[in-house]
Amino acid sequence: MIKDYEDFKEAILKLSSVDLNAYKERQMKRRIDSLIRKNNAKDYEAFVALLKNDKKIYEEFINYLTINVSEFYRNPAQWKVLEENILPYLFDTFSNNLKIWSAACSTGDEPYSLAMVLSKFIPLSKIKIIATDIDKQVLDKARVGLYNEKSIAGLPSEFKDKFFKKNGNSYQIVDEIKKCIEFKHMNLLKDQYPTNCDLIVCRNVLIYFTDEAKNNIYKKFNKSLKKGGILFVGSTEQIIQSSQYQITPVKSFFYKKDGEL
Repeated sequence: MIKDYEDFKEAILKLSSVDLNAYKERQMKRRIDSLIRKNNAKDYEAFVALLKNDKKIYEEFINYLTINVSEFYRNPAQWKVLEENILPYLFDTFSNNLKIWSAACSTGDEPYSLAMVLSKFIPLSKIKIIATDIDKQVLDKARVGLYNEKSIAGLPSEFKDKFFKKNGNSYQIVDEIKKCIEFKHMNLLKDQYPTNCDLIVCRNVLIYFTDEAKNNIYKKFNKSLKKGGILFVGSTEQIIQSSQYQITPVKSFFYKKDGEL
């Protein structure tokens, strides 16, 4: 019997392995209540029954609660810092074979942007980026690599001209860039993280998590990075007291791992 939101969270954890306790409750509950109304379910119990019996509604639910907002080259000034300061440092420190992880990659805008910037330094054949997300639907979209004009509006024209083919009103990313990215399904809250990363990019997702969940993720990012590796976060995600995670700010939104926790 699912009587309230607490019971609902428990049922969702069993059904999907998504732990809603890790998300800020007020905004997440508001989103879920809105989706329940949209699907004409009378209460949490009826909605869980729907999720169990309708794969399409289940996928929509996962897509909805993971809050996918993405665009190429988001916050251009930060990408310029990456290009002009961070990547030269990483190449000098770790050589050209960088291990890069784009966490919570959504529809692929971010890892594809990364590959384009990296192509200014090394051949595309040398670029390998692991890109992960909890939402299988957005990963499917990322693998297709078809985007609207709004998604690529912020990209420098050199990248648009070189790496996209216009397809009606859409833009198809070229296969040479697609081959640089390995997309994988992953839950940041419970799955094993990649190891020995030189660069982790995780932007504009941790704002939705509780402080406890963020604390655990930052600790796991530390373990995932090589000493001297860089964590690149979103423009609303400055890490307070970053030294507790053995990482130090080197530029705004970029943190370097100092040591093991």
